[in-house]
Amino acid sequence: MSQLSTITLFLLPWIPAFLCKVTTEEEFAVLEGGSLTIPCHYEPQYASYVKYWCQGRTREFCTSLARTDDHHLVDPAEKKVSIFDDPVQLVFTVTMKDLKEDESGWYICGVEIGGVWKADDTTFTKVKVIHGMSAVNSMMSGAEGSAVTIECLYSERYRESEKKWCRSGDWRSCLSTGSDGSYEDSSVAIRDDRTGAFTVTFKKLQMKDTAWYWCSAGQQKTAVHVLVTPQPTTVPTVPSQSFPDLPPAKPITRETWSSHSPMLASVVVCSSVIFLAVVAILAIKFWRLHKSDRVPRDVEEMRAKFSVSSF
Repeated sequence: MSQLSTITLFLLPWIPAFLCKVTTEEEFAVLEGGSLTIPCHYEPQYASYVKYWCQGRTREFCTSLARTDDHHLVDPAEKKVSIFDDPVQLVFTVTMKDLKEDESGWYICGVEIGGVWKADDTTFTKVKVIHGMSAVNSMMSGAEGSAVTIECLYSERYRESEKKWCRSGDWRSCLSTGSDGSYEDSSVAIRDDRTGAFTVTFKKLQMKDTAWYWCSAGQQKTAVHVLVTPQPTTVPTVPSQSFPDLPPAKPITRETWSSHSPMLASVVVCSSVIFLAVVAILAIKFWRLHKSDRVPRDVEEMRAKFSVSSF
């Protein structure tokens, strides 16, 4: 066997790792007692393959925790570790619940290839289970006069510890939950659910509330910044001029016509009298003009007759 063939056979089990990738983030961190969901992405040719999640640094010494071909009728919500494959999105997700600090370590997202000369396609990630505190959002903002709620998370060992909310730089401002896990005054309310989170609610933000704060449980704390923005200014609107409502125009009907008939009759009579008076005046003028034209004609006729009889 040639040297090239020997090298090819030696590298053959690792070829899929170069051609077909499974990927995820290099590291995940979670508070003790919390849950963690990890997405593992793969190439299209692996859509129908079995996927698995195991704890360990190498495939040969990896403790299997969940597989997609495990069809035991167990509610995923009740499992400590569950796995779900979505071949459409080409990703399988692993969820681990109620994590303990000793569960920190290396884990593997794997696609089972099978066969003597083919290695599984895998990727490694490191999970850190820590004790302490964190905030869901470390930067919060709200308009002046509005309400805002900050959620602070803590690990399991601080479940019974007193929770505090303090303005940074002024420990005298600290507000404590007390034995019942709550605190409330006219401006702030604190509620501890004793399951891993407590909330701080500003009931009505003021501009002076802008500052850095601390969520605290036991000796652990995490910083949160609250920014209060001014209320938006609104331009006053000038009311449009309105006119008094006028009654709608009534259509002319027989009733409305008869109600106006006396007025219309008087108008008609007056118009007729004026018309007749104008006609009479014009007739008199024409008659006088006709009479004044007839007298000169009669004189001319008499002169003509007299001159004829004299000859």
